[in-house]
Amino acid sequence: MKSVGCALLGLLLSSVMLQAEVIAGKVVTVIDGNTVEIFTPENETYKILLFGIDCPELGQEYGKKAKRYLEKLILNKEVRVEIQGIDRWGNRLGIILFEGIDPREELLQEGLAWTSEKNPIEAFELMKEKSKEKGKGLWKEQNPTPPWIFRRQQTMTQLKTS
Repeated sequence: MKSVGCALLGLLLSSVMLQAEVIAGKVVTVIDGNTVEIFTPENETYKILLFGIDCPELGQEYGKKAKRYLEKLILNKEVRVEIQGIDRWGNRLGIILFEGIDPREELLQEGLAWTSEKNPIEAFELMKEKSKEKGKGLWKEQNPTPPWIFRRQQTMTQLKTS
């Protein structure tokens, strides 16, 4: 019983430590509108997904615009990333900070991102709604498809063709 308690304590501590993880490094690749690779001074590369938002996929309208916008903001810049957790595929979810700029807010304000499908951040939801009211970016479209719906549709299409 004691070993089970120790194992649980260890699991909790590692979870807390992950939550407090901070990565500093240079943005070397912008994969898409909400995914980047960071190269650290320790010669490690980390794939980071922006926590709390979801941008159109590259195959969707505004997907390439979101990527280019993020490139302009932070590509080749030294940044600090506060890790918020890990997604179901093992990717780190993070908050990237660069000279007081939060790229997530910038993408939302330009109409190039949705808030997360699950548990959206209230302040981000307000930013998204303002962009929507102004008809900015993807909100110029009548009924844009959220990226999580697009990904599910792509998965279903691939399943049918294989």
